[in-house]
Parts: sequence; C-alpha cells; structure tokens
Amino acid sequence: MPFWKTSPKRRDDTEIAIDSSSAGRNHLARYACLSITAALITMALKTWAWWLTGSVGLLSDAMESLVNLVAALMALIMLLVAARPPDDQHHYGHGKAEYFSSGLEGALIIVAAAGIAVTAWDRWQHPRPLQALDVGLAWSALAALVNLGVALILLRVGKRYGSISLEADAKHLLTDVWTSAGVLAALGAVLYTGRLWLDPVIAGLVALNIVWSGLQLIYRSASGLLDATLPAEENRRIDAVIARYRERGVVFHDLRTRQSGMQRFMTVHVLVPGAMSVQQGHDLVETIEAEIRQTVPGIQIISHLEPLEDPASFVHGRPEHAVDVGRLTLEQAPKPDTRADDFIR
Repeated sequence: MPFWKTSPKRRDDTEIAIDSSSAGRNHLARYACLSITAALITMALKTWAWWLTGSVGLLSDAMESLVNLVAALMALIMLLVAARPPDDQHHYGHGKAEYFSSGLEGALIIVAAAGIAVTAWDRWQHPRPLQALDVGLAWSALAALVNLGVALILLRVGKRYGSISLEADAKHLLTDVWTSAGVLAALGAVLYTGRLWLDPVIAGLVALNIVWSGLQLIYRSASGLLDATLPAEENRRIDAVIARYRERGVVFHDLRTRQSGMQRFMTVHVLVPGAMSVQQGHDLVETIEAEIRQTVPGIQIISHLEPLEDPASFVHGRPEHAVDVGRLTLEQAPKPDTRADDFIR
C-alpha cells in the first residue's frame, strides 16, 4: 500500500512541543537587571582598588566594568524590545533587536581596550611606585568573584532561552574574570618582586584579550543580522527527521533555517505523489512538522506541499530554464549540476 494511504497520526495540541523561550522571554529582563547590579558593584570595588594602589592594571580592570555596565543597560533595553509581540510593521516579531545589543557591546569592548592600551603605554614610559597593593588586590579579587557568580547564572539562562544578549553579557563577564585573574597575578608579582614594568605589560595584554572578545561578539551579531542558519547540532536533528521520511518515499528540497534572537525559523518544500489528496498531504506535513518541533522546540515552520511529478515544483517563479532544487539537506548544498529530472528519479 502506498505510504500516503496509511493514516498518519494526526497532530493535536498535546503533541506540540512547548516553546519555553516564548514562555520565558518576558522574564529575561530580571537577569539583565542582575547584570546591571553586578556591574555597579564590581565597578565600585575595582575603582576603589585602583584609587588605593594607583595601578594602571587595576584601572584597566575598572574600565572594563564600566563597559559591562553600559552593555548590561543596552541588553536590558533590547530584551524588552525583543519581547514585544509581532505587530503591523514587524510581522516576524522583534527578535533581531538582541543582535544590536551584542554588536554594541562588542564595539564598546574594543573602545575600552583602546583606552587601556593608551594608559598602559603612558605608564610604561612613566613608571611610578604602587601603594597598598595587598588591600587593593583583595578588593579586586572580591569583584572578580561577584562577576564569576553572575556570569555563570547568565550563561545558563541565556543558553536555556537562546538569548544572544544574555550569552554575550555572560561571556563578557567571564572575560572580565580572566582579565582580573591575570591582573591579580601580575600585581602579585609586582608586590613580591618590585618589578613595576609588569603593571603596564599586563594592562596591554588585557587590552589585546578584550579586543579579541569584542571582535567575536561583533562577528556573531553580524551573522545573526544576515540570517545565519541554526547551530549545526539543531540542523542535524532536523535532517534526521527528514531522512526518516525520505526512506518512506517523501521527497524534500529547498530546506532553509535561520535564527532571529530567541526565535527559530525553517522553510521546506515537501513533494508527494499527485494522487495524494489534499487532506492526506496536509496530515503528512503536520506529522512531519510535529516531529521537527519535538527535536527543536519552538521552531516556526513554513511548509510548501507540491506534486512530485510536476517539473514546475522546482521553478518557483524563476524562468523555466532556471530549475533549482535548492538544499536537499541542511548540512550540505547540492552540486551545481543537480537537475530536477535526476532528483525525482
């Protein structure tokens, strides 16, 4: 019996995977507020440590906390914008607003790095003795512990809800923790060896590390704004579902996925025998979509049902000679010379 004459299990509301990101995105703002509070506390602690010691290394650490504060404020604003539902002007919602937050944070990180480098160069040329290093290091260590705790919380929540703003904030804070650790180690060496040149050197290394972190954030934001595909693992899960139905004779082409902040989107063309009824085709597509949503919760899927025997299924508004099968899987594009006739044979 042809596969379409069997009765696929109809999808009902209990089978739809719940999109936890939709349920939780309005609560993400409180985590951005946590980041703001942490930034205020650590900035105060590090500034006090710099004031006590006069260390340019500790000053660089304090400047990065100022960047953390500005970035956390921007993340809060963008999370509130991204949580807005679709409207008449934004039919797909406002999820991409988060990428602006992440991109701005990357740019601010690079600006902070430039300021640190200038200060470190000046201190290299004009060294000066440091004071109360033991007390200053203690305050700076306390600030690093605050950042570490908040970063781990934000990273967990950001990955859970797919929030690039919170993930970017968390990774920035973790970078700050490693920066603080390097500064503390270098200044500890200054304290016990008296080698003042270590202070501007560690500040310069901090600047380079910050630049790299900022460039990574800018790249990820640009990729999101350009509709980058879903993470490789999620694409593999979708391909696995598609492969199971291919074994049953269902044909797929023109697969595409993209990510917009916490939202995930997919389009796919499903080709079935022309003898299949509209109801049978609809039930089949509903079943396939339900399985995909179970593997990638919350994904929004647009499916296009087409007759397998009709060559027009591969044209889609292009000139007749420009037949294009599109992507057959999400992991690998088809060869340029792939023809529709070969594809459906």
